Amino acid sequence: MAAQVFVRPERTTGSDFARLSKKIADHGLMTRRPGYYAARIAAVTALYAGGWTAFVLVGASWWTLAVAAFLAATFGQVALLAHDIAHRQVFRLRKASEMGGRIAANIGIGMGYGWWQNKHTRHHANPNHDELDPDIEPDLIVWSQGQARSAQGLPRLIGRLQAYLFFPLLTLEAFNLHVAGVRALADRSLKHRPLEGALLIGHFAVYLTALFLVLPPGMAIAFLAVQQCLFGVYLGSVFAPNHKGMPILTGKDRPDFLRRQVLTSRNVRGNWFTDIALGGLNYQIEHHLFPSMPSPNLRRAQIIVRHYCDELSVSYLETGLTTSYGQALRSLHEAGAPLRRTPAAAS
Repeated sequence: MAAQVFVRPERTTGSDFARLSKKIADHGLMTRRPGYYAARIAAVTALYAGGWTAFVLVGASWWTLAVAAFLAATFGQVALLAHDIAHRQVFRLRKASEMGGRIAANIGIGMGYGWWQNKHTRHHANPNHDELDPDIEPDLIVWSQGQARSAQGLPRLIGRLQAYLFFPLLTLEAFNLHVAGVRALADRSLKHRPLEGALLIGHFAVYLTALFLVLPPGMAIAFLAVQQCLFGVYLGSVFAPNHKGMPILTGKDRPDFLRRQVLTSRNVRGNWFTDIALGGLNYQIEHHLFPSMPSPNLRRAQIIVRHYCDELSVSYLETGLTTSYGQALRSLHEAGAPLRRTPAAAS
């Protein structure tokens, strides 16, 4: 495992971000919320245990697919909790954060905590940067017309219609996370590889044993497909509104910390249900500016950050959820435009 996801942004004396940071600190918004996280951990644990209890009680019935859908949403909540733990929002000490993160990610949902943490740290440092953000690498989808022009293999094939294929492709996202976590075990730079591997293998072994012990083979496979595919769609639907369709930086185009985070991020307007469903990531701008801020404080921070951005004439984008998806899909369609041109038109 590489550097902690707990990102310490640049704090240049007298900078725009330094002044904003002081305002946030003066309002006590960086203070930890142990009571909130104790209640949230208890609630997510109860949902997780309740889902698997229902799975056993329902047994060999096609109603088990309803349980699969419930567990898909529960896995998503576990992932969001692991995200907060990795950002040191929950525990003050590094060892406690690592232990909690591995319990939630590796054991709970079969996601390699060390691999994901390294990837997410790099994303936070350079969001939406064409060369530095691993979240917009053209491994399957192209995120810009520049990537489209040099695309080969699957990205070139899928890129033509990627806006239409985006949500169907999210059904594979959970499987992708599992595979990426396992593949990362071959990386010698990953710390605690034996522990990471043992926890991941343990999760897969218990998960598959439970499915094929309680359900007939065909029903077990159907449960796995429904649960994992819906889990992937949920995760993708949570993260897609955050940066997709926002400006993409290239080369040496790296504004100061405040503008780098604000201009590449999008907030999603909503209510208490939106906060729960998106795990607080609907306040993506505030989260990127202050990654270790407890998620229940982000709503209050938004008022300060938005007003401050208005004072600096820094564009601050907040939309509804469906509008955010529309913007992301339009951006994907535009990015794939070079792949839809005929050779004659391209010349």
